[in-house]
Amino acid sequence: MRNYLFLLVFVLIGGSIAAQEVAMSASEISAFKQKVIATAKSTNSIKADFVQFKHLDFLANDVQTSGKMVFKAPNLVKWEYTNPYQYSVIFKEDKLLINDGGTKSKVDIGNSNLFKKLNELIVNSVKGNMFNDADFRVSFYKVSKHYKAVFVPKDKKIANYIASFELLFNKDDAQVHEVKMIEPSKDFTRIIFSNRVLNSKVNDSVFSN
Repeated sequence: MRNYLFLLVFVLIGGSIAAQEVAMSASEISAFKQKVIATAKSTNSIKADFVQFKHLDFLANDVQTSGKMVFKAPNLVKWEYTNPYQYSVIFKEDKLLINDGGTKSKVDIGNSNLFKKLNELIVNSVKGNMFNDADFRVSFYKVSKHYKAVFVPKDKKIANYIASFELLFNKDDAQVHEVKMIEPSKDFTRIIFSNRVLNSKVNDSVFSN
């Protein structure tokens, strides 16, 4: 079975665009944060397709996977990988539910403050609302059609696994377009979301293993 820590790193992740970045002004940051927070508060559920790229220095090409993500307030998240393999991860009530091609397992993360924090990051990155997190220093930029927020961890335990965490937001609707996590080794993972549907009905049965 895949290593649990690697799994957390694997699902957390996702994206930046090779374009010129311009730092946002204080007034722009304030308006942007208010819009994102308002959107997050009004979001009860999210369904989206995603493509994930895992970059490892020793590989010539990034490892590409794809699937579907489902979020239900306040903190249920399911990542279902459908290509090139069948694999799902559910974060539910301090539990990590894994289905690896039919092989099911459960991991209790409630006793680990670090893993609980990583779980919170997953939920908040999906919603886009991480700005009140005291564990990070945050910088804001304008990038082409997006706003970019870069989170650098203050907590040394988190910094052992995450060098920086980046979110790209669409300028028009303040929705998260891409997520990127850069590891201390400089390897990184990008997740690009598409076909996002907000506030549709999501049954609790979706989050069963």
